[in-house]
Amino acid sequence: MPDGSLSRPPARQEEATSIRPLRGLDLKVQRQGALLLDVPEIAIDGEGLSVVMGANGAGKSLLLKVLAGLIAPSRGRVLWGASAPQRRLTLRLGFVFQKPVLLRRSALANVTYALKAAGMASGAVRERALAVLEEARLAAVAKRPARVLSGGEQQRLALARALALEPEVLFLDEPTASLDPASTLAIEEMVLRARAAGTRIVLVCHDAGQAHRLADEVIFMHAGRLIERGPAAEVFARPKSRQARAYLAGEIVL
Repeated sequence: MPDGSLSRPPARQEEATSIRPLRGLDLKVQRQGALLLDVPEIAIDGEGLSVVMGANGAGKSLLLKVLAGLIAPSRGRVLWGASAPQRRLTLRLGFVFQKPVLLRRSALANVTYALKAAGMASGAVRERALAVLEEARLAAVAKRPARVLSGGEQQRLALARALALEPEVLFLDEPTASLDPASTLAIEEMVLRARAAGTRIVLVCHDAGQAHRLADEVIFMHAGRLIERGPAAEVFARPKSRQARAYLAGEIVL
């Protein structure tokens, strides 16, 4: 895999404070009397790629959205570094959803818009954006409207746009759930390059094969709770919790 421009951060007007460690303390989310998330403590720091696994409704995506400041917890708090989430630090955290969220403009303009919003010097924006699209294998469609691209191209564009800003932490919510094998491979290659460049990655995933290919660490959730967390090799070989054992064995987890 090529080592491209994504390892070089864009120019910034000022250096922001680190958002790591990114922590959640006594996190609870309740809706209509149901407790959807109940995580006493979680911290995202260091290096590598964490895969968050668990059955549908386990709270995986909800946990990421709370940690990213997209959903306010009913109780508890989120800390980015030493303080609560702050608007000026949002560019340090990237988030790619299962369904790409793209602007009604060209693929190139989607990336240049993000770079300009991040404060990159105007003279360097186009060159940087083109390099990012080249690395994502999207140079040939740079001028096409983003919303007419194929599903795999749209997801690569969403990921490339996030990585162009060199986030410290990148959250990925099932980015390959509905993609064909070739598109999935392209996304995984981009994710691995970002990990090698130092981005801390947290990936929600249902695909056991993908988890085996990518994970340094596994975070297993069940019924809104963090049931198990550990090095991927250990969790896959010897899961400690009943729920993780059942899930990894392909059984229905209740």
